[in-house]
Amino acid sequence: MLSPEILEYYERGGERDRLSAGTGRLEFLRTWDVLTRTLPPAPAEILDVGGATGVYARPLAEAGHTVRVIDPVPSHVAAAAALKGVTAVLGDARDLPEPDAGADAVLLFGPLYHLADRVDRVAAWREAARVVRPGGVVVGAVISRFASLFDGVVRGYYAHPEFVSIVERAVDDGVHRNGGAESRWFTSAYFHRPEEPAAEAVEAGLTGVRTVAVEGPLWMTGPRLTEFLADPHLTRVMLDMLRRVEDEPSILGASSHLLTIARRPAA
Repeated sequence: MLSPEILEYYERGGERDRLSAGTGRLEFLRTWDVLTRTLPPAPAEILDVGGATGVYARPLAEAGHTVRVIDPVPSHVAAAAALKGVTAVLGDARDLPEPDAGADAVLLFGPLYHLADRVDRVAAWREAARVVRPGGVVVGAVISRFASLFDGVVRGYYAHPEFVSIVERAVDDGVHRNGGAESRWFTSAYFHRPEEPAAEAVEAGLTGVRTVAVEGPLWMTGPRLTEFLADPHLTRVMLDMLRRVEDEPSILGASSHLLTIARRPAA
């Protein structure tokens, strides 16, 4: 399960409103765009592993899907369970309390952030492959290896020497080790190189793997991004343009988040 540091970060609401504005809102809109093109049509059985308070579970249920959230944070489970059309239980992505081949799709939106050892990340992918039906889709979200490097400039964090050392290690080996030193910074996590999540999914037995950029480099545009998100027409144009280049290898490392899409081989 989660370390005390990571659990405390989420229990105090570290992610509660992150996806509602600014770069977080772009992340949500882009992730939702990918999901609408990837998931089976409703009604489908969707397992949302690491689904937190139900940020994606809620609209998925409203779209007609049956959604089950599995999360290691008690307050997340309580919040998700209160949503209409959503059930929620405590659990670990590496050992899911679910039967074989019971879901039409599995989302890994969170677990891969906090499994520093590759063997554990492959175990999470393998569990997702076990519980999804043959031919079913698994979508995993990861943080880019270079996200904190760019974030240090965007948010001015390099004024803090402690943050510089955190970034240096993350760039070297992917391990972002906060240690609880500063609450404004993301908790300890693992940051993937663009090629890593696909390799992990393949090792877990999944096929048809592709990785797409979520935000591309646009998350670093600051006030201009806010202007676009405030205008429905400009938002649609931006999302359309990002959709056109989501597979472009040259922008994967500039994106803050990546989505890897894979399938369990058909029986």
